[in-house]
Amino acid sequence: MARPVTFAFRPVTRADFALLGRWLEQPHVARWWDHETTPEALERDFGGTADGTEPGEDLLALADGAPVGLVQRSRLADFAEYRDEFAALTDVPDGAATIDYLVGDAGSIGRGLGTAMIHAVVADTWRTRPEVPALLVAVVAANPRSWRALERAGFRRVAEGPMEPDNPVDDPLHYVYRLDRPAADAVTGSG
Repeated sequence: MARPVTFAFRPVTRADFALLGRWLEQPHVARWWDHETTPEALERDFGGTADGTEPGEDLLALADGAPVGLVQRSRLADFAEYRDEFAALTDVPDGAATIDYLVGDAGSIGRGLGTAMIHAVVADTWRTRPEVPALLVAVVAANPRSWRALERAGFRRVAEGPMEPDNPVDDPLHYVYRLDRPAADAVTGSG
């Protein structure tokens, strides 16, 4: 990135669905997210979190006030099947959460924006979710752009093995990354 940006996150609303649909249609996103983008599919996939009736968060990532990406954040305990996939490969601490992310505009990739967005959502997680001791993220091994962004953001690879891929064309091999809450935050509960 040419200059540092300030990130903020806010819950996705239905007014954001058209933007999410455009992002999900971008080839660099569609390759890894494999989502339908009809209004019905967007409602199905994002409506429950927008209403607060489903666990997890869909967060619009704003860089200097402009929407640039999506971050999904959830407690692994709320998604037992996914937690069990992690647990088959590595230790899953009680209260652990996971994130998924995308940068929407193809012109914004490859410039450090994704890494900066991950740094920012980690800081937000430590600040707003004191009960979360660690973040675990699974990435398809064939997606080096994503797992390198995690590494640049301080995550360390702790395991690899088969997990259900988001896109059925992908091999099941995933790398599992982990970032623990800094010790000072764990003691004080602050972020």
